Amino acid sequence: MPLVNAKEMLTKAKAGHYAVGQFNINNLEWTKSILLTAQEMNSPVILGVSEGAGKYMCGYKTVVGMVNGMIEELGITVPVALHLDHGSYEGAKACIEAGFSSIMFDGSHYPIDENIAKTKELVAICEEKGLSIEAEVGSIGGEEDGVVGAGECADPNECKMIADLGVTMLAAGIGNIHGKYPENWAGLSFETLAAVQEKTGTMPLVLHGGTGIPAEMIQKAINLGVSKINVNTECQLAFQEATRKYIEEGKDLQGKGFDPRKLLAPGSEAIKATVREKIELFGSKDKA
Repeated sequence: MPLVNAKEMLTKAKAGHYAVGQFNINNLEWTKSILLTAQEMNSPVILGVSEGAGKYMCGYKTVVGMVNGMIEELGITVPVALHLDHGSYEGAKACIEAGFSSIMFDGSHYPIDENIAKTKELVAICEEKGLSIEAEVGSIGGEEDGVVGAGECADPNECKMIADLGVTMLAAGIGNIHGKYPENWAGLSFETLAAVQEKTGTMPLVLHGGTGIPAEMIQKAINLGVSKINVNTECQLAFQEATRKYIEEGKDLQGKGFDPRKLLAPGSEAIKATVREKIELFGSKDKA
């Protein structure tokens, strides 16, 4: 099945009160593990690519080629969107050119007027090419490719201004952060989320920083209109833990345990387990 944009899967998710997971990819193992698990769970899926990961994987065209090749070779039939995560204006244009099916333009660090102008231009391009587009209002806390935010809460009126430009989905800061959550984290601002939902109506809302948010908060966010949840750090931590265990047990020294296909296998299985767990939690199982 060719790549699809995220509009239909997220519209269905919003109406059905579940969320589609965006799982960020960092290499071949990540991509393969996520695609196979989505297929196994019969769930739509969004593959997220940060600009840093895109560069690491030799550029956006390489990523598009790898993902399209895997979908064909693995016989993936569930809907798959390939999405730029936290894209700059230039990065968004490069991904459109390379063949991504969805982009995120993160203009949250610009004054609202400039954010609107740039988003409006990209919306027009995406509409013409049949791509989905995500915009952001209020920076998400934590660190993402060197950009650090404190976990701001978005202004619901600004959210409506951006939503009215015709974006497919909206990421609104509600106190969420990227990476691990500190012990003194105040939790999600459901008051902000409810106000944003009231202003934006049927538009699918996006929750960034899905790693470490308690399950009950995730469920409440979905009930309040969140239809896409981003997961990255949790897969990285699962991969790291499984790889560390493999090496600490000396398995890399046994036979051909040093072969990268064997060395990376436990981490790949750990990613699958994490994605499986998230698909269950988000409610997208059997929604393909």
